[in-house]
Amino acid sequence: MSFLKNVWYVAALEHELDAGPLARKICGEPILLTRLGDGTPSASSNRCPHRFAPLDQGEIVGDGVIQCPYHGLHFDVKTGACVHNPHGDGLIPRAARLLTYPVSIRHGALWIWMGEHTAADTNRIPDFSFVSDEGMRTLAGLIPVNANYQLIADNLMDLSHVEYLHAGGLGSDAIKHGKHEVIQEGDTVFSNRWCPDDLAPPVWDALFDNYGKPVDHWLNMRWDPPGIMRLDVGVSPAGLGREHGVWAYFNHFLTPETENSTHYFWSVSRPFKLHDTEIDQA
Repeated sequence: MSFLKNVWYVAALEHELDAGPLARKICGEPILLTRLGDGTPSASSNRCPHRFAPLDQGEIVGDGVIQCPYHGLHFDVKTGACVHNPHGDGLIPRAARLLTYPVSIRHGALWIWMGEHTAADTNRIPDFSFVSDEGMRTLAGLIPVNANYQLIADNLMDLSHVEYLHAGGLGSDAIKHGKHEVIQEGDTVFSNRWCPDDLAPPVWDALFDNYGKPVDHWLNMRWDPPGIMRLDVGVSPAGLGREHGVWAYFNHFLTPETENSTHYFWSVSRPFKLHDTEIDQA
């Protein structure tokens, strides 16, 4: 299976880089993710070009320099160049070079561009700046999924399943009777569901302090290729705006590991009850 390359993928949550070099397969390619001494990130192939040893099993021997665990070659992970050969006359073969990839830290995540370097425009990273807003509480994590990333996108873009799959929790009759609208703006697709003047699903009613009266309920998904999604979902008293209710952004970043496996990065950002640890756990 071929993957889209000239797009941004989430390679890691930012805090994952704090533990040192991180190995992650993306679009079938073994990638080594590191953070340099000045805090900037780097991404290179995680395979020594000599005997294909995994470099994440090696030793950091300088800022941005990793030693291959097999024969001790040193590589600059930022440029991909071999900078030291401990054998013989020390000559460094021209082919002793790692592939490198453009990366950027945005919105609590490390983004990677798997395609042409000259096409890597960080302005094309979808806006999730709200995750660092002081008025939002954001939690994040990673779920390994043994499925193609497009199957997960299919599930998230079609929320008509909520009434059935999440019955008694997130589902309600209001969703079945709601209005669904699909809008495309450039490469971005919106799949919006509007469910007015009905009782809130049980989970949202509980978050709304057991309001118990009719609400307007919305579930609006934004999709940017190939698998970057933001679900804007919440409830507010019927006829009033969202500022009178409770809502959150549920963010989904689907990064293909292989044809049949996915790194499912997620985060949830809410503007209410910021210090409620029980809601955090839920």
